[in-house]
Amino acid sequence: MSYRVCLVCLGNICRSPMAEVVLRSTLADHGLGDLVSVDSAGTGGWHQGHPMDDRAAATLAEHGYDGSLHRARQFLAPWFGEIDLVLAMDNDNLRALRRLAPPGADVRLLRSFDPAAPEGAEVPDPYYDGRESFTEVLEMVKAASEGLAKHLAAVLR
Repeated sequence: MSYRVCLVCLGNICRSPMAEVVLRSTLADHGLGDLVSVDSAGTGGWHQGHPMDDRAAATLAEHGYDGSLHRARQFLAPWFGEIDLVLAMDNDNLRALRRLAPPGADVRLLRSFDPAAPEGAEVPDPYYDGRESFTEVLEMVKAASEGLAKHLAAVLR
């Protein structure tokens, strides 16, 4: 793997693991699966070791993705030395990551790679909402993953 991406939300049980699974699949579809490593983490550590939220896993499964191997973990500042691109799901997590980041670290919002998303668009936290919110998150993640795959294809080839 020559390029590493880490997707980050608050607890690493909903948005970022969904994005990890989708991005990994999208990169494989674009022939980049062997060139890019994809991980996820949370800015908070209270879910460490837990599997993905059942609703997130079910939403992924309904759309042909498998999130069963995921276990939550907390993002740590030393990881910046190993990761090329850190993608936050929302502005709160973006600010938290930028506080940890060394100068020059590439930290952005995931939806900045979706050409149809407005500037500053976030992936909202579906945790306290119904199942339809997880489907909406999945659609946002899929669109951003396509844009990111196209960006990485241009950068890495």
